Amino acid sequence: MKDLKHLYYFEKLLDDTYNDLARAAKEEGRYAIGHVCFQIPEPLLNLPGCFSVRLRAPRTGSIEMGTYYMSSTLCEACRAYLERAIEGGFNFLDCIIAPDACAQMNRCVENIERLDTNPNKDFFVTYSDVPMKSDETALKHYVKQMRVHVLEPLHEKLGVDISDEAMRAAVEQQNEVSRLLTAIGDYRKCDNPPITGYEFAVLCLASYCCPKDMIIDKLQDTLEEIKHREPNEKKARIRVVMVGSEIDDPEFIGLAEECGALVVADRYCFGSLPGRQVIELNDEEDVLTQICRTYLEWGKCPRFFNQDKIMERREYVDKLAKEYKADGLIYEQIKFCDYWGYERASAFHVMAEEYGYPVLSVDRPYAVRSSGQLRTRIQAFVERVEMKKISAKKQEGRIS
Repeated sequence: MKDLKHLYYFEKLLDDTYNDLARAAKEEGRYAIGHVCFQIPEPLLNLPGCFSVRLRAPRTGSIEMGTYYMSSTLCEACRAYLERAIEGGFNFLDCIIAPDACAQMNRCVENIERLDTNPNKDFFVTYSDVPMKSDETALKHYVKQMRVHVLEPLHEKLGVDISDEAMRAAVEQQNEVSRLLTAIGDYRKCDNPPITGYEFAVLCLASYCCPKDMIIDKLQDTLEEIKHREPNEKKARIRVVMVGSEIDDPEFIGLAEECGALVVADRYCFGSLPGRQVIELNDEEDVLTQICRTYLEWGKCPRFFNQDKIMERREYVDKLAKEYKADGLIYEQIKFCDYWGYERASAFHVMAEEYGYPVLSVDRPYAVRSSGQLRTRIQAFVERVEMKKISAKKQEGRIS
């Protein structure tokens, strides 16, 4: 396929947390709001005069200092983020909004705060307790936490407008980006998609790391381009749904596709399923409650331990696999991730034995690069799925 016109532009934005668009927004006088988890609704961090930045550590090398403060048995992503903070990579942030969702990530943010990594004297960190269920009682608690530990600190410390009108404007801005990404992502359902999983991962990731209003025009151009783009004549060997923990570097998606596994659906942290759908608002209920309810319903993180949510996660992956015509599933987790370590081990058996999918289970380093071991495992999985497809066709021929 011909290269997407703006792909290199988006790739360059992902090379640095403090990218060109973040710099431009800061020069306009906007506040940079750092966050570390889906559990803090993005519209609350993109109120007028603000833009959200999901913490990442692109081009990570050594994580020795992060390991010194956090130990070698904790999540590599958390250690990499702390390393980047110590290096000064997050000095442009005005605050970090963190949920009490993952103990390892909390320890990372606490170290960022206590080590005074940010020289900005007005820099602050807040923590909020987010629920582990999605019933009405949990929703009330969630709304209160978001008001007390997100909206009020932003208003009191930075003077941010936290009115219903301001929240509605932030929701509409996110909805505009989500509509575009959904329209682009829907082309992955085609028998021979005119966009690769890597390309979509780059576009989607940029929406978490850049001021949203500054990428809308490029996303619009890309959507129009894809509508008329000729796909490769040769189809991918297999189609897969990628499921799991943070993938904040599209390199891993690229590695899978180099091995012949086209990633047609992205059910992982920093992905679009869920998270890049439209937030529907009505005029009967206050806006904050509606936003929080949406994020509770969207939530597919394995930190939700109740049986309903466990079943919901499995059925959601099954639905995506059918909708995007996937041949198999790849479950991945960053090394030492507690929540996804449990989920991956369970899903490896459940999705294969109860739902009938070929499943690859991967425990991967944070910085993938061109890992020979991962490449070998994915190649073997692709060959296994191909053999299964050939066997199924032969069986159909005998029956007919």
